[in-house]
Amino acid sequence: MMEHGRVSRVSVSAYSVPTTTAGEAQPESDGTAKWDSTGVLIVEVEADGRTGLGYSYTSPAALAIIRGVLAPHIIGTDPLAAESTFWAMAGAVRNLGWAGVCASAISAVDIALHDLRARKLEVSLLQLLGGSVTNVMAYGSGGFTSYSIPELQNQLGSWADDGLRAVKMKIGSAPVDDLERVRAARDAIGPKVQLFVDANGAYNLKQALGFAAHFEDEDVTWFEEPVSSDDLAGLRLIRNRGPAGMQIAAGEYGYTPQYFATMLGAGAVDTLQADATRCGGVTGFLRASTLAQAAGIPLSAHTAPAIHATLGAALANVVHVEHFHDHAQIEAAFFDGGPTLSGGDLQVFRASAGHGLTFKRRDAERYLVEEWSPVE
Repeated sequence: MMEHGRVSRVSVSAYSVPTTTAGEAQPESDGTAKWDSTGVLIVEVEADGRTGLGYSYTSPAALAIIRGVLAPHIIGTDPLAAESTFWAMAGAVRNLGWAGVCASAISAVDIALHDLRARKLEVSLLQLLGGSVTNVMAYGSGGFTSYSIPELQNQLGSWADDGLRAVKMKIGSAPVDDLERVRAARDAIGPKVQLFVDANGAYNLKQALGFAAHFEDEDVTWFEEPVSSDDLAGLRLIRNRGPAGMQIAAGEYGYTPQYFATMLGAGAVDTLQADATRCGGVTGFLRASTLAQAAGIPLSAHTAPAIHATLGAALANVVHVEHFHDHAQIEAAFFDGGPTLSGGDLQVFRASAGHGLTFKRRDAERYLVEEWSPVE
């Protein structure tokens, strides 16, 4: 018999959602990858009649990691001791490799445990984390290299019209076209909206330095992964030699606390990025925030705006949250109770216990790939 107050059940479901633009199925691409669907992992943990909800964007293979490896380290644990469960899960995947799919599985579980923890304490996750404000700046993100210039301008221009103070576009799959596309984006958003670019590591070092100089002419203020995020020396060189008003950013592929410590120690970025659906959920994101704050470097939340709105509002060094096109669509379809976008900010509701998200299971069902819940 399960001890009172302990986690009694964990359920997992995996989904695959086709990418769409203006309601039509459309493959997407950036500087180094192409995709036509997004994998979504949903985790629910139960204790004392309450359920915590977590999610991440990952392969359905993450479901097997939870079922076969992590579940024994979740069932029977104290939901108020989420951090100890986090480190137990990290230890359990030592021989599988923490980074990648294992990290995304841990992330979804950790988010669910923090939601459950806040629900048991009958407070919002924002309050649990000590947040004193309910809003955080958002920036529109999409502008895929698969878009035509009219599609690019329409998307970024509509975000500017809606009051977003910054927008981001992808570059790098066809460098010969990048300056034209950046100029077209600037024309569409006008002079007052910040323009961010993301190469996803597509350029070599000399290309990146050259493009940084040209992008300065279009008042680009953010250059994300100009070279591979593994090239810390290259990132630091671009940071040191690039335009003074241009932030060099990376960190979205950080899966472990050590990754962020290494990147910050190398002086590789002006702004660190972290993604709670990859870096270990709430626990991992808090670790990244602490490391960035100690280094005097601001933090930006990568994608997944529904969970990052709460984390961004709660943490003083988070400068903005990426309102990523694909994830914003999925989260609106999968969840009720998400943050609202108003005046260029994501607004979080303090009244709801936990993170406030409710899973719309019936709406998500048509995208279901696999599900698992232990038989009692």
